Parts: sequence; structure tokens; C-alpha cells
Amino acid sequence: MKTLVWVEHDGATVKDATLAVVTAASQLGEVHLLVAGQGVAGVAAEAAKIAGVGTVHVADDAAYAHALAENVAPLIAGLMATHDAFLAPATTNGKNIAPRVAALLDVMQISDILSVESEDTFTRPIYAGNAIATVQTKDAKKVITVRGTAFAKAATEGGSGTIEAVATTGDAGLSSYVGSEIAKSERPELTSAKIIVSGGRALGSDAQFHAIIDPLADKLGAGVGASRAAVDAGYAPNDYQVGQTGKIVAPEVYVAVGISGAIQHLAGMKDSKVIIAINKDEDAPIFQVADYGLVGDLFKLVPELTEKL
Repeated sequence: MKTLVWVEHDGATVKDATLAVVTAASQLGEVHLLVAGQGVAGVAAEAAKIAGVGTVHVADDAAYAHALAENVAPLIAGLMATHDAFLAPATTNGKNIAPRVAALLDVMQISDILSVESEDTFTRPIYAGNAIATVQTKDAKKVITVRGTAFAKAATEGGSGTIEAVATTGDAGLSSYVGSEIAKSERPELTSAKIIVSGGRALGSDAQFHAIIDPLADKLGAGVGASRAAVDAGYAPNDYQVGQTGKIVAPEVYVAVGISGAIQHLAGMKDSKVIIAINKDEDAPIFQVADYGLVGDLFKLVPELTEKL
């Protein structure tokens, strides 16, 4: 079985989300990668070194420079003539491209898989992760998105993939790139951070959120996250949001400060290796999943913890 993995990259390096997808694809069969973009020779060379990769297909065209789904999907659909399954990370871009590929191939997409049971059977979360569904497909061509936190990352060295240029499909003329507003931070990006400190609505304001959370995160070298309630209240920007409608994370350590533990939030972080909860409500749902819980006033406890680190 030949699989085609869409390589998510920033134009210079392969993003970590791709490595987990390679692991999932290797459980299905032979792994081929697709690097689409403009001036991506360096990305292709890096991708070819990923362990377990056979062929790296390279589509170098200005039409793919910003990963517009309307341009990338026809390219992938064409390559699927010689592949059995297409896999993409369940990231913003992956979720944008995969459904269009599925529509072009007239197949049902299998979203956010957690495991590969066989060539046609997979598990995926439903009801905000409270139940795991086992799904089986009869489609000859498979389109799959992969939850990156559910699979180990493939090694970035040791592979010797063959790089092969493929014909491009050009600009479909359906959409155009206008611009990007990308938040920049010296802290680790949430989906790749080993430690995350997240704050909830209990912090009370934007000023208090940053006064309490930021010093602790800086001491730990951690990424900063937030619950949806904190984001909706304006305490933190959207890209901080962890949860079902935010980012799915699984760091080594997750510190939840003033977060009650609504089901939507737990869906985004319950796979963390160690969960530490700080909350004044001893009956808060977050304590049901926490490895360590501290009941008390976060405005006293967190600064004290920060000071002692």
C-alpha cells in the first residue's frame, strides 16, 4: 500500500506535525512525501532524511507558496492515481486541504485518527474525546487527517528518500493570498512545547493573566496557553487557546492555572504526560485528570511557586 503524506513546512524547514503523520503512514505501508511550495529544495532535502521515507515528490510553483487548498488539492488528487492513501496533519492547513482532496476523489474523509488498526480501520475521538470510535472504510482511496499527539514523531535523520519533481497543476484561480498576521513570540509554540502553562477566566483580567502566567512560564521555559473562556474574555489572544476548538497539545508537563476543566478544554490537553492543576475550587473537574492538584488562591500560590523555582 502506497501512502502520500503532505509535508507541512514554513518554506525553510519541515514542521514537527509532519513527523507524527509519517509514523502513522508507515503503519499503512510505503511512505511517500509531497513537498509543495516555492523554492522548497531545502525542505525536500530535509524531508528525504526522515526515517522510513521512500520517495519525496516535489512540486515547486508559486501557486503553492502559501498552501492555498484550492491550488494544492488538485495536485494531490492527481498524485493519488498512483497512491492508495493520503495523510495530512490535523492542523489548520491540513484540515483545509484534506476535505477538498476527499471531495475531488469522491471519498469520505477519516478525520483526526488516533491509531491505525489495519489498512482500512482506524480509531478517532468523538464527543470531545469522551468516546473513541473505531471506523472502517470501503473507499479504495483513503483521505486521512492525523492527530499529531497520538503518534510518536519519526526520526529526522537516517532516511535516504529519493527526491522526484512532479508536474504542477498551477493556479486554479479560485483564491488568492492577501496577507498573514502571524503572532511572534520567543516562547515555544504550543503544539511543540514540552512544558505549557495555561490560564483560565479566574485570572480576572488581561493584566493579571500576564502578571501571573508569564513569569512562571519564563522560569520553566514554557509555552503559554489559555482556556476558551480566557480567550473569549480578552485575556489572551486566539493562538493561545487550548481545547477542542483550539490547539490539541500533549506536552511533558501541563500546568492549568485557574482552569475549571470544562470538557472542551480537557479534550485538548488530557494526553499531557503530567498535569498540574491550581484552583481554589476543590471540586473543579480539572482535578479528575490532574496528576498533581493544589487547592488555593492562585494569586498567592503561583507567585510563590514562581519565586521558589
